[in-house]
Amino acid sequence: MKKTLGLLALLGCSLIPRFATAQAPERPVLVDTCQACHGPAGISLAPDIPNLAGQKKDYIVKQLEAFKAKKRSNDLMAAIAAQLSTEQIRALATYWSTLPAGGNASAQVDTALRSAMALPTDFPQGFRVYQVVNDSATGPVVQRWANQAAWQAAKAGQPMPDGAMIVNVNHAPLQGPDQKPVLDAQGHPQPGKVLGYAAMQTRAGWGAQVPALLRNGNWDYAVFNAERERRDALNIAPCLACHQPLAASSHLFTLPVLAAAARAP
Repeated sequence: MKKTLGLLALLGCSLIPRFATAQAPERPVLVDTCQACHGPAGISLAPDIPNLAGQKKDYIVKQLEAFKAKKRSNDLMAAIAAQLSTEQIRALATYWSTLPAGGNASAQVDTALRSAMALPTDFPQGFRVYQVVNDSATGPVVQRWANQAAWQAAKAGQPMPDGAMIVNVNHAPLQGPDQKPVLDAQGHPQPGKVLGYAAMQTRAGWGAQVPALLRNGNWDYAVFNAERERRDALNIAPCLACHQPLAASSHLFTLPVLAAAARAP
């Protein structure tokens, strides 16, 4: 053993410094996007979102490449991966693969993105319905409302300005004495009891708080119950990811429908 150590010393080698100076890879700039859903240390708080910490590098690379190429189906991950370069994918995979996999999810800091929206107390005053949809005779009747700022911008063919707000109101179908849905002249179920609300609002400066890959301009999203109480536990990162690819239409899926309604005589 002494001879071995002596030989290492003569060769200028030392085992101890090699281990002591090993460093974790540099933290990628875009890692905060991953943390919004997968947790700050790659240990997910949600039961349906996988951990990234300790996952094999090549596996992460292959999954992100599959999402980017749409060979693996997931709208949220596809929206994120589509924005990543090959170098960024490899940097993120390297980073997460080096973190310890045995973390305790309950001990992790919550990095989910939370809404700060409030449903106007006088809603629907100042709003106009621009679409009513119903997927089936027994499914909810959804009314989509736009406030004046959103309505005027859509009418003029302009991007949604700060202050624009869209509210989806989910209704149970109105039932008649025979317990069957009440239909209008076109055969569509009529809205009955309010089940809840989903809303989106663009607010000045709000986008600065959102990771770049998730940012939807200044849009914020929220879900409310029938009593108009916001679901504060909701992580809105998936909402942001879903709407992120729609920059050309102000991140609004129904902008063409809104514009048509606003321009109608």
